[in-house]
Amino acid sequence: MTDIRLHDTLTGKKQVFTPGNPERVTLYVCGPTVYSYAHIGNARPAVVFDTLFRFLKRRYGETHVIYARNITDVDDKIIEASSKTGKPISEITEHYADVYRADMGALGVQAPTIEPLCTGHIPQMVAMIEDLIAKGHAYEAEGHVLFSVKSYEKYGALSKRDMDDMIAGARVEVAPYKKDAADFVLWKPAKDGEPGWDSPWGRGRPGWHIECSAMAEAHLGQTIDIHGGGQDLVFPHHENEIAQSVCSHGGAPMARYWMHNGFLSMDSEKMSKSLGNVKLVHELIKTWPGEALRYALLTGHYRAPLDWTDALIDRTMKSLDRLYGVLRRIRTEPAAEVPEAVEAALADDLNTPKALAVLFDLAGQANRAATNDDREAAAAALLAGGRAIGILEMDPDAWFGVADLPAEEREKIDALVEARGDARRSKDFALADTLRDELTAMGVSVEDGPEGSTWRKG
Repeated sequence: MTDIRLHDTLTGKKQVFTPGNPERVTLYVCGPTVYSYAHIGNARPAVVFDTLFRFLKRRYGETHVIYARNITDVDDKIIEASSKTGKPISEITEHYADVYRADMGALGVQAPTIEPLCTGHIPQMVAMIEDLIAKGHAYEAEGHVLFSVKSYEKYGALSKRDMDDMIAGARVEVAPYKKDAADFVLWKPAKDGEPGWDSPWGRGRPGWHIECSAMAEAHLGQTIDIHGGGQDLVFPHHENEIAQSVCSHGGAPMARYWMHNGFLSMDSEKMSKSLGNVKLVHELIKTWPGEALRYALLTGHYRAPLDWTDALIDRTMKSLDRLYGVLRRIRTEPAAEVPEAVEAALADDLNTPKALAVLFDLAGQANRAATNDDREAAAAALLAGGRAIGILEMDPDAWFGVADLPAEEREKIDALVEARGDARRSKDFALADTLRDELTAMGVSVEDGPEGSTWRKG
């Protein structure tokens, strides 16, 4: 069996993955802050780590992988959204959490094993903060509790930055009560009208970073196997998580491996809500099949930047048409085992572009096969390989929008498409054009590709 090799952000190298306990493989990924709709850039880590979750379950066993993806349901942006709309915070967070789950589900993202809420773990956060104070790594000042960055000598190891660079490049809050400019908030006082919880330091709420340290420990243990998230979280969020967790746990590492997906850009410009160039998943799935959005996100290696363009979606639709076209012509059930070449690609630092290339090789084998048994075997392997990464889940007729067509009409269209293909192969282009015109008049569009011609209504 091929070793799993993952790129570890902390060491900067691709490492053989060895879980602490193969009977309980643990994965934690930073989830959404639920105050608005998720954009397609927010969906990239959800899809990437869902693909990893699926793969790890096949390798170690369905019940032996524990995946936690948190929901941040108390935050400055949530409070601001409540103030602007006049809606209670709980109404906003519950609504957008449900929308996030539904939108990611449309992209084939499975539910994590555990979905901890920030507000459900305040006691654990308070306990960790108390422990950090007792050990000399945190201090109280004017109702705040701050982590003392200088108390942790390895601070900056994940992001590979020195202290001056971190202070200059970070969203560092300047405050007179800080002992050092880089110190970050673990607990802050709640203002009038804001949500708050009682604590030894007065009524307040947690800082952003402490929540993940506390929830990861509560559900997965002091040292987890894999911690994932977007590249934008490397600093300061994950750097701060490491400092908190390591100092609280007597030097034990927070995670054995750190994985980060690359940025998503929009027509070569960084996608962000502040720039106003975001594409919301909630709107995209009204126009495109969710599976097409998932496929598009998997076309680039997860660590590389990916440019989101109309051309990318057009290519994605054509690619899926080709694969579904094979499955429509060769009806079969998925093979019992995922093709070894697909698993080998995923074992190599989750190389989804290589896995997709394997699927097209299988589609070609299905088309070239000399016998029905060989054709069906290749199509079955194609279907199993696609579903391993969360695609090819639809019935082919449903994909092409023809599931509700009467059988006689489908048979007539199939016959015309086949006749047109024969005419093209015999270079009778006049007949081929005539047949295409007839199909167009019936509201049928035809797409020609290496695996043959596919058609859809409309």
